[in-house]
Amino acid sequence: MSKLSRPPQGESLGLTNCPTCKFLCHLDQGSCPRCGQAVQSRDRTSVQKSWALLITAAILLFPANLYPITIMTSQGQVRQDTIFSGINHLVHLDLLPIAIILFTASILVPMLKIFGLALYLTAISYRLPISKKTLMAGFHIIEWIGRWSMLDLFVISITAALINMGQIWDAKPAPAATAFALVILLTQLAAKVLDTRLLWDRLESKDDTN
Repeated sequence: MSKLSRPPQGESLGLTNCPTCKFLCHLDQGSCPRCGQAVQSRDRTSVQKSWALLITAAILLFPANLYPITIMTSQGQVRQDTIFSGINHLVHLDLLPIAIILFTASILVPMLKIFGLALYLTAISYRLPISKKTLMAGFHIIEWIGRWSMLDLFVISITAALINMGQIWDAKPAPAATAFALVILLTQLAAKVLDTRLLWDRLESKDDTN
């Protein structure tokens, strides 16, 4: 389809959707007449914001995996576990299903999310000839699976509470737990602040089948 035969975009007609209630608004109104939310055609700085958040998350991924995430004390003996050593300990205890779940939620999902967002932002920044529909489908999957990355911290908090209630062991989160929580938070923010409409604008000259 040639550029001349393409239907006009809302931006060229002075129209945009409200980011809160999705009401169709005129850009010259400045705010949504339904909910009062400020409206704008595009957030041109969202790519830079998303890159900054994503790079920070990628840096924090190293201490999150290298430093201990839990500290267990029993009869004066202290055991510190990283994410990898905790998963390895579960494997040795023949708790393979739980180990697989924690590996997926704590290691595989965050890494894939960072890689996926980096690919998405690179496609926008450098106009890669990748199908826009494929990129949008991947972006929605990234948003959906991102929430499950908090499963590891949830397991740590529940385990620590149960152990401490039993007064047999003492369990508490270690520094890597903070770094891991920040990785999840920053990747979710990186996806949240990105204005996905920029994908369609910047790759509009590319055929969607490429």
